[in-house]
Amino acid sequence: MQNLENWQERVDLAAAFRWTARLNMHEGVANHFSLAINDDGTKFLMNPNQMHFSRIKASDMIVVDANDPDTLKGPNAPDPTAWGLHGGIHRGVPHARCAMHVHSIHATVLASLEDSLLPPLDQNACTFYERQVVDENYGGLAFEDEGARCATLLTDPDKKVMIMGNHGIMIIGDTVAETFNRLFYFERACETYIRALQTGKPLRLIPHDIARKTSAELASYPEQDTRHLNELKAILNEEGSNYAK
Repeated sequence: MQNLENWQERVDLAAAFRWTARLNMHEGVANHFSLAINDDGTKFLMNPNQMHFSRIKASDMIVVDANDPDTLKGPNAPDPTAWGLHGGIHRGVPHARCAMHVHSIHATVLASLEDSLLPPLDQNACTFYERQVVDENYGGLAFEDEGARCATLLTDPDKKVMIMGNHGIMIIGDTVAETFNRLFYFERACETYIRALQTGKPLRLIPHDIARKTSAELASYPEQDTRHLNELKAILNEEGSNYAK
């Protein structure tokens, strides 16, 4: 199996799928992660159609060509919404090398509020201060036109989190490790915010200048994303998981 092209990228993606399932951030057999494998980003790895995140292995990844509709005719071809949303992003947003879309509970609660911006409530939330965008024009299932529309919201390279109003979230990044790390901490920050709202008490938000400073510090924090994913793979390895097969 290790003779398959882009083997390490496949392993990293598989680990991210497995851990997303473990954290209950999956949506059954829905939702998708993708990773570009050519220079312009239009050819990418993706999970096979309708396979549960907890079962996905490195060798299961399919190769999708965003410029070739015949991709939809191949074995385990992506469903039309995967093609529409991820194809649209990889065609229209070259800096989105990796894209992770989930309907995780707390981020989706945030996406369902009238004001869906995550405020700087704690240190984790500061990671995303002025680095998120809200899609306020949900248009139904993410078929091709909807995917192309969503892609236009991610053209600013500083905005790597799209809160998809009434839908979920889309996280982009350069690598699997970076993107998964961002996904993990965004969900954590959303959970803290939602739980704080549930108290009904006033929120103590971090001032603008401190939030911006903290965001910049976290953006340049060394190796945290790589070490995070490596630790998750180490745990899976110790457990005898077959994710890397």
